[in-house]
Amino acid sequence: MSDWPAGYGKRVLAQIDSTNAEAARVAPDLAGPEWILALQQTAGRGRRGRAWSDPAGNFAATLVMRPTETADQVALRSFVASLALYDAFVAATGRSDGLSLKWPNDVLLNGGKVAGILLESAGDSGGVSHIAIGIGVNLRTAPGSGEVEPGAFPPVSLLGETGIALDPEEFLDLLAPAYAGYEAQFRTYGFAPIRSLWLDRAARLGEVITARTLRHQETGTFETVDAAGNLVLSTARGRIAIPAAEIFF
Repeated sequence: MSDWPAGYGKRVLAQIDSTNAEAARVAPDLAGPEWILALQQTAGRGRRGRAWSDPAGNFAATLVMRPTETADQVALRSFVASLALYDAFVAATGRSDGLSLKWPNDVLLNGGKVAGILLESAGDSGGVSHIAIGIGVNLRTAPGSGEVEPGAFPPVSLLGETGIALDPEEFLDLLAPAYAGYEAQFRTYGFAPIRSLWLDRAARLGEVITARTLRHQETGTFETVDAAGNLVLSTARGRIAIPAAEIFF
């Protein structure tokens, strides 16, 4: 705990339904940002309400905080969390080759998905009351092909790809200080430096990708991520900014 970031709480639970659900329950009484780590989730979930496979030994945690920014700025913390995850993997393995960040909220290792982020928030017209940054990492095992949707990136595990075995608490002790550093940068300087660092680590930047929304899909060259966090594609119809989509290479 010597490197644990000042001002951040830490709660380790043997079992919980979902760390994001627990974050919503504890948010009203928060004294400051707090990490909630579950050694087992019974009802973990991913983006768009999908189930999240969470075998024993993998990482499931949520950072819950009460932000002061507007909702659009709060949502940019997915990029903050992505950078922290990237640094945690580098700290764990001693190397960055094979790692990349997939817009909007996945970490790839050797071309497979090793980690994902789920942001959930609550609030009203007065602003965001709390944000829950849920993070799942395949530390020991990866879901089988039958547990992911067709066309999804193949899941991989840290152990399977590198031979490095970490337990969830060890990984949290790498992730939390990395996040705290980027959070301080985000609060002080805004999104611009976070965006620049994220683009340096982006998967398939400058290449042709497909962005699929619930209604349609766009194929084009991944040009950048703009100041609002949107994916920007250069397509036959011109330059398009996409706020939310699933990405396929």
